[in-house]
Amino acid sequence: MGFLQRFLKNTFRDGAPPRGRSSFENLSDDQLEAHLGVSRYGEFLLTDAVRPSYDLQVIPRAGSRHDHYQDRETGVKIPVLMAAASKQDIFELFLDLLDPLGNEVDVVLETSHSRNKGGHQDLYREQIDLPVLKSLLYDFEEMLSNDGCTGIAVLNPRIPLEVQFDEHKLLIVYGQELGEFEEVLERYSLPNRENIRFITEAEHVHSSSDEFGDQFEQLKFRLGIDD
Repeated sequence: MGFLQRFLKNTFRDGAPPRGRSSFENLSDDQLEAHLGVSRYGEFLLTDAVRPSYDLQVIPRAGSRHDHYQDRETGVKIPVLMAAASKQDIFELFLDLLDPLGNEVDVVLETSHSRNKGGHQDLYREQIDLPVLKSLLYDFEEMLSNDGCTGIAVLNPRIPLEVQFDEHKLLIVYGQELGEFEEVLERYSLPNRENIRFITEAEHVHSSSDEFGDQFEQLKFRLGIDD
């Protein structure tokens, strides 16, 4: 089933329009179909998980930038490395970014299936060997790469470091020492662009399907995760 079919027949979610008005308002079926059918922007190829706003408030492209996350309770600032990579690289890059976490990790599955009004559910699995996890994730590569209602985070709370492959198929790394992760991005020739804007920073749409929802349940089962 193609992206447009999933969009029309299954799940449709959009990011909040920044000015309270959606760029998808008043589009004809032909205009909507043409926009959703575009996955390539220059050399950058989107997965099927998301599409940008109709007026292209953010044009997708590859790159990384640094940011920080501030804990509300402690006020501690945690360095963040964010990256967008083209479809042909994104999954292998995600798996390679897991190596600095060590041999034993925790996993968090994020799902917004059946949550059309927003919000998501986090499902936690502690202590799994990284090689075992990678082997399992390979079996679900298509769903993890193309489902706009599934995200995954892998972390080592003992270091602590965390790598997210979120619903938008952005890669987000949290930790005090990010040098090893930056080296991984360099190996993939991913440019550092400190002024890059990501698809999450403007209106956008998510795509999913009943098939991906079923595959998510299978992944949850194989990870031994209960609701």
